[in-house]
Amino acid sequence: MIGGDAETGVTIMRVVKALDAGPMLAQVRVPIEDSDTTTVVETTLAVRGAERLLATLDDIEKGRATETPQDETLVTYAPKLTKAEGLVDWRRPARDVHNLVRGLWPWPHAYAFLDGTRFILHRSQVSNRPETAVAGTILAASATDGLHVACGQGAVEILELQLEGKRVMSARDAIATKLLTAGASFSTP
Repeated sequence: MIGGDAETGVTIMRVVKALDAGPMLAQVRVPIEDSDTTTVVETTLAVRGAERLLATLDDIEKGRATETPQDETLVTYAPKLTKAEGLVDWRRPARDVHNLVRGLWPWPHAYAFLDGTRFILHRSQVSNRPETAVAGTILAASATDGLHVACGQGAVEILELQLEGKRVMSARDAIATKLLTAGASFSTP
């Protein structure tokens, strides 16, 4: 999701001694919607994968299963996520920032700093506001306009966020704290 993938999936494969190297028995493809978070995708994959596993076990039992060797040129490695990867680089395009927020939810979370205060970003969407400021600048911060932040290309609307050590709140509630004001700028790495 962080990379902007439009789909993901589950592969049922025969286990061999090498890591993730056995022949494939079945696959399920799952589209990733623009508003999906990691939790939504993982839940969908668990359900669809379990359904496919049961069907594949039935195919094996009845002799209908076919094995397809994996193409080693398509193998990718997914390193473990770290908290440091959550720091938002507002110079990135709005779509990339939004993908980071939803891809790192519920852990380790995307976050940004404003005047030394850490804000954890929980939900966002690509804004329809035109970019009109330096990346990281808050373009709008009001109950009627919402919370929009300029990116390298376009802008992101922050829908839910959290001051470190506090509860998650809507952008509207966060704006009421007066910590987020139009013209203020989140720092960039």
